[in-house]
This record gives sequence, structure tokens and C-alpha cells, in this order.
Amino acid sequence: MHRRNTILGGVIRAGNGLLDLTATVMMLVLLLYSAYCLWDNYNIDRAAFAADGLMRYKPVAQDGQSAPTMEELQALNPDVRGWITVDGTHIDYPVVQGADNMQYVNTSVLGEFSLSGAIFLDSRCAADLSDPYLLLYGHHMDSGAMFGDVTNFLEQAYFDSHPTGTLTLADGTVFQMTFFACVAVDASDPVIYTPDSGNGLEALLTRIQQTAVQSRELADAPDRVIGLSTCLEAETNGRAVLFGSLEPANSRAA
Repeated sequence: MHRRNTILGGVIRAGNGLLDLTATVMMLVLLLYSAYCLWDNYNIDRAAFAADGLMRYKPVAQDGQSAPTMEELQALNPDVRGWITVDGTHIDYPVVQGADNMQYVNTSVLGEFSLSGAIFLDSRCAADLSDPYLLLYGHHMDSGAMFGDVTNFLEQAYFDSHPTGTLTLADGTVFQMTFFACVAVDASDPVIYTPDSGNGLEALLTRIQQTAVQSRELADAPDRVIGLSTCLEAETNGRAVLFGSLEPANSRAA
């Protein structure tokens, strides 16, 4: 009996030791996985910001002159259409346009796989950005990269303190953006997400007024409108869209 109890005790101790070892291994695996997730998220966020190598292509706004650095960027990727900057935010990126609206969801400006994708113009818009309504898309990044800062415009203080930006075309033409509304809508909204509807701006401006979370009055009704669209974190199909008027920069300076 004593021998049997000794053997049974040894088996129990071995089993407990195995359980302890298994628990330790599982804890180590979880710690390693957590560390990997943090590292991976860091790299995704870092890649989402326009790196120094890309920022050197940012055009310098000079009336009547082309931007040779933009021409160089277009040589790397003919899909480049211009550069967008929203003053006082992280939004400072080249704009591309794919054959469809999925091409640059997970592809960088340089054509490489990237979870943060690129800032891209709706494929239905004119490639020379001459349409009265231009719609741009970008991922919502928690770090504020890409169009992560767009959702901040839903807050009045942020909206009030960030009213302007610039859109520079590949040929060097510069447009001043004055933001007049930020809306929260569904991704299937038939007015806001149909830039080539042919209905003119009246229907769009009415819809913006109906859905605006923040807005300001402009001196004149805009002749051209740009929309910056990104996801709302809390809703699968929810979208935040920042709207601005487009006005040639040189006409304002005149």
C-alpha cells in the first residue's frame, strides 16, 4: 500500500509539474504574441505616415510653375494625381487614383502592399481633378495617420481651429480648401458617395446640410467641393466626411 501511495504521489507531482510547465509556456506565448501585435501595429502606423523619402516629392506651391518633384513621383507611379495638405493635421499626402476603388485600399503610393493603403481619388472622378465634386478616401488610423484626423472634425473645437488646407495638382496648380462641414453618414449614402451623379452641387450641398455634425457659413456658395472620407470606428458602415470648398489659390491672393 505504501509503495502504491508513493507511486501515486509521484504521478500527481509529475502531473502538477506538467500543468505548471504548460501554463508557463502559454503565458510566454501570450506575452510574445502581445509583443508582436504591438510591434506590428507600430510598424503599420509608422508606414501610414508619409515617410521622409515620400515627403521630398511634396510640391512647393508656386503660381504658374510645375513641381518637378511631383513629376518625378508620377514617373514612379502614373496614378499620382496631386497632393493634399490639411493645415495643422497629419494629413499631408500624395493623392492617387486607381482603376477602381479597391486598388489602393491596401496598396501604397509606390505600389507596395500596405495595410494603411494610400489616399485615393474616387475612380469615377476625372483624372485631372476638374469635376465640381471630388471625393477622396483614406483609412482611419488611430495614430492620426492617413485620414485618421478626419473624425476629429466632428468635434466643434477641432473643426473651428482647422479651417483650411491646400490641394496641389500634378501640374502645379494650387487650390485653397476651406472646410465648411463635417458629416457622419452611412457608406451607402447615394448622394455623398456618387460623385459622378450629374445632379450638380445643389443636391450634394442639401445632403451635407441635412447630415452635418459641424458646419460653418461660407461667404459664397462653393462652385467646387472636395470630400475627405474615412471610417467611423464605432460603426461598421459609418463614415465621417470632411467637406471643403475649392478655390484657385492665386484668385484669392489677387
